[in-house]
Amino acid sequence: MTPTPKSFLVLTSLLSLAAVSAVGAAPRALEHGKLPADVRLQAPKDLNGYFPFTPAESREAWAVRAEEVRRRILVSQGLWPLPTRTPLNAVIHGRIDRGDHTVEKVYFESSPGFYVTGNLYRPKNVQGRVPGVLFAHGHWKDARLSEETDVKLRAEIATGQERFEQGGRSRFQAMCVQLARMGCVVWQWDMLSDSDSRQFSAEIVHRFAKQRPEMNTVENWGLYSPQAEARLQSIMGLQTWNAVRSLDFLLSLPDVDPERTAITGASGGGTQTMLLAAIDPRVKLSFPAVMVSTAMQGGCTCENASLLRIGTGNVEFAALFAPGPQGMTTANDWTKEMSTKGFPELQRHYALLGAPKNVMLHRGEHFPHNYNAVARSAFFTWLNQHFRLGFKEPVIEQDFVPLSRAELTVWDAAHPEPKAAGPDFERALLKWFSDDATRQLTAAAADTSRREKELRAGLEIVVGRTLASAGKVEWREAAAVEAGDHRRVTGLARNATFGEELPALLLVPKRSDGRLVVWLDGAGKAGMLGADGQPRPAVSRLLATGVAVLGADLLFQGEFNAEGVAPKQTRVVANPREFAGYTFGYNHSLFAQRAHDVLTLVKLARAGIGGFVAKSVAVAGVAGLGPVAAAARAVAGAAIDRAAIDTGGFRFGKLLDYRDPNFLPGGAKYLDVPGLLAAGPAMPLWVAGEGASPALVSELYRAAGAGARLTTHTTGDTALAAAEWLAR
Repeated sequence: MTPTPKSFLVLTSLLSLAAVSAVGAAPRALEHGKLPADVRLQAPKDLNGYFPFTPAESREAWAVRAEEVRRRILVSQGLWPLPTRTPLNAVIHGRIDRGDHTVEKVYFESSPGFYVTGNLYRPKNVQGRVPGVLFAHGHWKDARLSEETDVKLRAEIATGQERFEQGGRSRFQAMCVQLARMGCVVWQWDMLSDSDSRQFSAEIVHRFAKQRPEMNTVENWGLYSPQAEARLQSIMGLQTWNAVRSLDFLLSLPDVDPERTAITGASGGGTQTMLLAAIDPRVKLSFPAVMVSTAMQGGCTCENASLLRIGTGNVEFAALFAPGPQGMTTANDWTKEMSTKGFPELQRHYALLGAPKNVMLHRGEHFPHNYNAVARSAFFTWLNQHFRLGFKEPVIEQDFVPLSRAELTVWDAAHPEPKAAGPDFERALLKWFSDDATRQLTAAAADTSRREKELRAGLEIVVGRTLASAGKVEWREAAAVEAGDHRRVTGLARNATFGEELPALLLVPKRSDGRLVVWLDGAGKAGMLGADGQPRPAVSRLLATGVAVLGADLLFQGEFNAEGVAPKQTRVVANPREFAGYTFGYNHSLFAQRAHDVLTLVKLARAGIGGFVAKSVAVAGVAGLGPVAAAARAVAGAAIDRAAIDTGGFRFGKLLDYRDPNFLPGGAKYLDVPGLLAAGPAMPLWVAGEGASPALVSELYRAAGAGARLTTHTTGDTALAAAEWLAR
């Protein structure tokens, strides 16, 4: 019988306990009471941390870094590979003539049944193609349909934030009207849950706080669930896709010049501006207002996604647009220190790329957090300069009579609003994206060139490190003793680049043939030894055939645990909202960190440990660490000569808690564990725990003419069987 998700978890827990009970105490690399000097024992980073940007030393170095960060954005948004561009089926209606411009109502489908709504402003009496501007509103009440109160408007006029009692009532309309008067086509669309976009509620989009049991199921999941996170599905990703499709829509208009396309937005709209400008080369000018900062990175659930800001941040996202013309603004908010922290580095970055005048900071720390008339004027002037519109500078908007909510509302009797979406819509939409990605990635896995560019490239971001980026490793020996037919060496495997330190145990047979196996066990290095302190049968078999064995306590195994008990849940940030992106948008998961540890061990084995330099390096993953071994192998390239992996039938897509130590954002999207196995090179591979070898893996080896290199094990002691295979 196939285990249910709950029984699956219980089974794996029991197996882990059994593994631990079968081993004794391994020799320590550190004295009792002392923990490894590992930076990962510090509290995890959250969105309120410090996110500096360090300019690259050369254009060549930046090209490499930019590719990685841009790919990180796309992967984190669920856009690697890009979803299938289905027909927009755009409907434009309700034209209102305002003399010098028109306003129209628009809706289209960014994916089947998923609607984007907004208003289209077009200039009149122009010839030829004109600039196109995307305007992403932020988190303001009523957003596109907002109307300021008399009291607040008068206060804003008194402080110089706004100019007019009429036009100042809606800063969003004011922006669009002025741009249309300047000869631009403007598309202002709704963020999810705002104005006419009501297929997702504000509670889901902006205020999500607690997991929904009914949406946390293996087959029919909803947003924020472990299943969605394992497929990199998020509100932020849906909004980013809507931004991509908004640009598709804008460029589909015959009067828009594709060489003069701009995007602007403030606050949450600034986040969308940064991201779209970073990932889509069709954007030619960017102006994120009151958002770019080395401080707070975006507090809303709609501005965060797992994997997004690990090792990077908003200033570097802005840097990805260089050398394209980019302006930004500050206010009396988290951006107030941008002039001294972040912008000077951006200036040096633009200078490196030969465009020092293409980045601008308009300072507005004397104003509160908004996109006021003064900041809008800075954008108009910046656009005028770089698109050569020919207006006298500074460009200051003129007054106008705002349209009413009824005049701007997209839905009417002739164009009825789609049925209010509930759980079924949410599930169906996520399934569409999941099925689409699976189709693309399955096809990619069968194609050598695409497998590297799509499957493995995505997994490199998911795992978070490759062997090439594994850093500088070193060995610090603690003790070495003779133990009959082998020598036992304890010490610390250190990753100096990342500040990581692993207590390790190396067993070297006296008649070594130069081969080495990195032995990965759910019990850490203690899994190499039995209750009597002697090597377990599997390890003994390797030693007897001349193979050295290296084991270690990966993060939160063995000597990492002061109380001697491994944590049952991975750590999360203090934010009370149950959203994985608040933790794993800024920190690697425990699963990924353990895969990093494996890469450290492999790299160290290649470099040499205590005078022993391996001629070949194999990896064995048993007793719950098979998937970790598979992840490391997927990104290690040819550095791992052979691998024996017992998956235990594990699947990321079956986890029901994002706090599970085996949770990996994106783990299920890239074809789950079979995808990990298929992403690695067609080197000798032994697989257990799967019954028959996954079809994806079998096909890969068959196509590579390497069918004999793939071995499947189905019965008996998997650890001993793995050792027998590795010993050949």
